[in-house]
Amino acid sequence: MENSLALKITRRNLLKAGAVSATAMATPSIAHAQQAAQAGTLPMSSTVNLRVNGTARELSLDMRTTLLDALREHLHLTGTKKGCDHGQCGACTVMLDGRRVNSCLTLAVMHEGAEITTIEGLGSPRALHPLQAAFVKHDGYQCGYCTPGQICSAVGMLDEMSQGVPSHVSASLTERPLLSADEIRERMSGNICRCGAYSNIVDAIVDVAGGKS
Repeated sequence: MENSLALKITRRNLLKAGAVSATAMATPSIAHAQQAAQAGTLPMSSTVNLRVNGTARELSLDMRTTLLDALREHLHLTGTKKGCDHGQCGACTVMLDGRRVNSCLTLAVMHEGAEITTIEGLGSPRALHPLQAAFVKHDGYQCGYCTPGQICSAVGMLDEMSQGVPSHVSASLTERPLLSADEIRERMSGNICRCGAYSNIVDAIVDVAGGKS
């Protein structure tokens, strides 16, 4: 007969044991990192050179600084918005070396020498970018908070389509995608508009894309 005092293995006990084991394994690594930081052997800051809106910028940053915070807090380009800070809303979208990215999800020091375009670099009040003008024309915004990310994302989206990059709703993986409301909605799905101006945003993008075709 088995020992009645033997530990009964349950899912709860198994999870507890796993948590204890993981903590025990992680503790030495955390302690080592803390000791290295205190000893000054772990670099906490770095210099990074970026080209932002056509201007060379050199920044001394904490290694943990996101590209979003570098733009907003260090370069004071506050057009790029911090929304969810988790890459889910798209308000922080900028163009990085010709591709749209969520700037809250990438570290600034990862992009030495990169070319970055924010909403401030697309146009000016007296010389609007075609997409900026179209958003005004079609009332593609209400509160305007997400608009910079929406416009930067739309710029990247149209570039992708012009290069023949397919989406999940494209009819063909080899032929150039055809402009449609479904294509636009799919490609812009990473940009949330809490005001619900989606139909006007689609109209603005169609207006600009139609002018290019």
